[in-house]
Amino acid sequence: MSTGTTKAPALPLAPVQYDRAYQDTLNNILRQYFQQLDNPGPSAGSTLIVGTDIVSAQNYSIVNQTTQTRVVSLPTQADLANLRVGDLYYDTTAGNVVKIKV
Repeated sequence: MSTGTTKAPALPLAPVQYDRAYQDTLNNILRQYFQQLDNPGPSAGSTLIVGTDIVSAQNYSIVNQTTQTRVVSLPTQADLANLRVGDLYYDTTAGNVVKIKV
């Protein structure tokens, strides 16, 4: 599922007659678009029910393509101007803690 920032691609106009190069280009554009939609992005959520309590968690990590390990990927206090109220960020100036923008 996309993170909501994926934009529909501009598709090329079709030629009057069949053209293999056009069809290959169109297929590549659509393939890339669907890959973006299928990519969950750097955040994922999960919910766990413990008895009658519902515990929710948000995971902000990305896979390092070289080592195949997960790396935490949270915005920092430097990104505060671009964050929405309720967004999490990693404050490296206050003892490396996770905070919520209010």
